Amino acid sequence: MAAEFHSVDVAGVKRDLPLMEIKPGVKIAIVNILGDYEFVNVASAELAKQLANREIEVLVTAEAKSIPLAHAIGSAMQLPYVVLRKTHKPYMGDALQSETLSITTGQPQTLFLDAKDRKLVAGRRVAIVDDVISTGSTLQGMRLIMDKAGAIVVAEAAIFTEGDRAQWYDIVALGHLPVWVED
Repeated sequence: MAAEFHSVDVAGVKRDLPLMEIKPGVKIAIVNILGDYEFVNVASAELAKQLANREIEVLVTAEAKSIPLAHAIGSAMQLPYVVLRKTHKPYMGDALQSETLSITTGQPQTLFLDAKDRKLVAGRRVAIVDDVISTGSTLQGMRLIMDKAGAIVVAEAAIFTEGDRAQWYDIVALGHLPVWVED
């Protein structure tokens, strides 16, 4: 069986994303930016431009694939970033948490905001950053934690949105990925 791909172009950098069946008859394009410094650099530069007028004070992302994106946007905009962890560690202190459902694993995941980062975002203007926003579940989980922490979400950004299950409004994105459903 030949591999199937979906081609994307972000600021002149092209990638062929492999298609993966996430359940019978449903495929998505897999975006894995880990280790792809060229793609991360152009995507973060483009997102930083689009976020520049939002008066952001802190970036927030979920572990793990979008960490290099948040780091690069933070470097470009000279902003700190917070990573919501997927496991609780003893050093995290009085951590906040929320549950999400991952489209790629189909399993519930819990996100944790540690006490140190909780102080960093409290009362501050934050932008939520992810590599791909698909169902909106992770986005909702990040919003919930930011609300509990007293942060003010002023932007939500991703390299791509995906599918049509959620209504996308006011998401800063560089492109949109379809979901392939067999009839």
